[in-house]
Parts: sequence; structure tokens; C-alpha cells
Amino acid sequence: MDPRASPILSRDLKGLPPAAICTAEFDPLRDQGEAYADKMRSAGVTVELKRYEGMIHPFISLAGIVDAGRDAIKDSAAALRQALTADTPARV
Repeated sequence: MDPRASPILSRDLKGLPPAAICTAEFDPLRDQGEAYADKMRSAGVTVELKRYEGMIHPFISLAGIVDAGRDAIKDSAAALRQALTADTPARV
């Protein structure tokens, strides 16, 4: 498989930007997401990994009825906000 389709297959992850990864406890892709986070950390990439216990794969799309979905959206937005403002010079 091509690493552009599945980045975990890439040989070199050095130089990637910081990442925030969220996984769900009962997601068949959970282990792959967490392994990718580990591989990025091993390459020196800053990674924030959060597993949402008791959740299934599409839990974020259930944010209207599942608290963890709302939390994941808030956590993702906070990580994105931090990434977009990390190197922003102060305005005068």
C-alpha cells in the first residue's frame, strides 16, 4: 500500500508538524491510530493522543446526543487553534 494513502507505512515521519489524534475504544481502527501516534513520537514529532473510552467509530458525528462527541469536537478545535496560533507574531 502507498504511504500517501496510509501514512503509518511511511519510512520517515521526521519533520511532520505536531499532531492531535483521537481514537475510540471500540473502533476497529483504534490500534492503527494509536500505533501511528507512537511511530510519530519515535520520529520526534509532538503528538497528543486521546482515547475516548466507551465510544465507537462514528461517535464524533453523534455529538448532538453523545457528550464524548462534543468533547472530541472541542478538543480538536482547541488543538487546531493552538497549531494555527503557535508561531503567529504578536499584533501591535
